[in-house]
Amino acid sequence: MIKITAISKLKAHLSEYLNQVKGGNEVLITDRGKPVARLVPILRRKSVTESMARMEKQGLLKLGSGKLPKDFWSMPRPEDPKGLILKALLEEREGGR
Repeated sequence: MIKITAISKLKAHLSEYLNQVKGGNEVLITDRGKPVARLVPILRRKSVTESMARMEKQGLLKLGSGKLPKDFWSMPRPEDPKGLILKALLEEREGGR
């Protein structure tokens, strides 16, 4: 979806328009009704896909199909008696990732 806005409105609401762009929308910027620029999201899909494929080759992860099994929510949780998963998650959050 393309949003159209004047420079003055863009300046006043820049954060809102940047959130729109982060969400995948384009913003067409006008000056006195004439288009002068376009804000578009940066495509990062390829780099993410390449890095995930590299990690899969290293055995660090397994790429899924994108669909959960029908009984996923009723499946038993994996055991983690030492709390290593929670510890790793908390360390990752503290590191800002």
